[in-house]
Amino acid sequence: MNTQFDPPMANTGQNPADIFIRNADWLITVDPQRRIFTDGAVAISGDRIVAVGKTADLEPHHSSARIVIDARNRVVLPGLIDCHIHTAFQLARGLADEVSAQKFLFERMYPYEGLLSDEEGYWSASLCVLELLRNGVTTFIDAGNYTAAETARVVGETGVRCAIAKSGMDIAKSSFGSLPERFQETTERVLETEEETVKKWQGSYGGRVRPWFQFRGIPNSSDALVTRLKELADKYHTGVQTHACFSKETVEACKTQFGFTEIDRLRRLGVLGPNVLLVHAGWVSPHEFECLRTSGAKLVASPSSSLHNGYGNIVMGKIPELLEMGVSVGLGSDHASSGIVDLVQEMMLVTGVYKETRMNTTVLPPERVVEMATINGARCALWDDEIGSLEPGKKADVVLFNTRTPQWQPLYNPLANLVYSANGSSVDTVICDGKILMQGRDLKTMNEDAIYREVARLIPGILQKTKLEEKVRPKWPVL
Repeated sequence: MNTQFDPPMANTGQNPADIFIRNADWLITVDPQRRIFTDGAVAISGDRIVAVGKTADLEPHHSSARIVIDARNRVVLPGLIDCHIHTAFQLARGLADEVSAQKFLFERMYPYEGLLSDEEGYWSASLCVLELLRNGVTTFIDAGNYTAAETARVVGETGVRCAIAKSGMDIAKSSFGSLPERFQETTERVLETEEETVKKWQGSYGGRVRPWFQFRGIPNSSDALVTRLKELADKYHTGVQTHACFSKETVEACKTQFGFTEIDRLRRLGVLGPNVLLVHAGWVSPHEFECLRTSGAKLVASPSSSLHNGYGNIVMGKIPELLEMGVSVGLGSDHASSGIVDLVQEMMLVTGVYKETRMNTTVLPPERVVEMATINGARCALWDDEIGSLEPGKKADVVLFNTRTPQWQPLYNPLANLVYSANGSSVDTVICDGKILMQGRDLKTMNEDAIYREVARLIPGILQKTKLEEKVRPKWPVL
């Protein structure tokens, strides 16, 4: 799936820029040398970065660019990468609070998603991408859903990039719970529909949409489904993802059904590899550490989700240790019904919770956390040859933060401010694939008011068919 690109030499003047970003107070490249430029500049031609460096060095070659962006009072970074987000769950915000992991899925989220129409899936994805974009995310990995075509359509319209997947499970009833009718499929049916999805969307929207395979939950997926989906992912040179070890209940369910813990089961099936993405992975057993390292499998941490649902991924999790072992770990918001859909805040949470649980202030410093949200995220998305850093030859995915806000002042170290005090509301400008999607907080490709109107129109129907209205009402008197 990854394409090779021979990057042009930087700063040759032979590639007239379409967009020239200059005078950036701080330009954080996350390149192999982890260079940070003061008074930095980026030149963009088409969908690619052609030069990165000091404004004084680049301006003589690129000052005649079609669009010049003055980045004074701005911090410039690669576009953020959200490695796990359920676009289909965006309209479920508030429907699954204060319930156990099992009830969260089988009494709230699965029934909701099982009744979701294509139209609702489209507007849910629209609202999700709106929130991601406003918070500086240019690439996301959709967690998999049953309206993948609607997610792809939204991505195509808005100009961001993503990995999509059609969800699949073939064990209708496990010790963890029973699936709604919509989710009950045979092994062959799951394989057929997921392969169709990959064939249909591969290379779509100029390559901004990349289709993956997915088995939704390990306890609800047979050995045959897991192994054959991995074979298909290898065949089509793409990724395969699954939720793994996100709660004590799933670990125990896997041991009860199959006799092994979740990651050990995947190891025994021979499916762990560099194109496998394991989401949450909080309840990883010590004997599973080494197989994660040697297999090259990628992990995603979703701190706000665990905090909201009490999964125990922070208390039991070993993200700092796995990172030190060289495992690629990205960050994910998970979804609106438990996460915060703001990757900037997820950065603060992931470092804060591990400092607290380890009682060690040096755990997960800002530099490591920014890597999780950029270059590590690109590795998780199997896209690190093109995104995740600001380098000549890479795709032009750039985000500018406005530092003329209280959360950014005083500004001694931009990495510290970004991780410890900022949030997505300070994102000023977003560029993806060389196109400006937001500038000065003004959206260029989305009609925000129209999205809010459609969401308001759909809410009553969602409450009616899920029959959750009484369960989600405030406990205090509503007059």
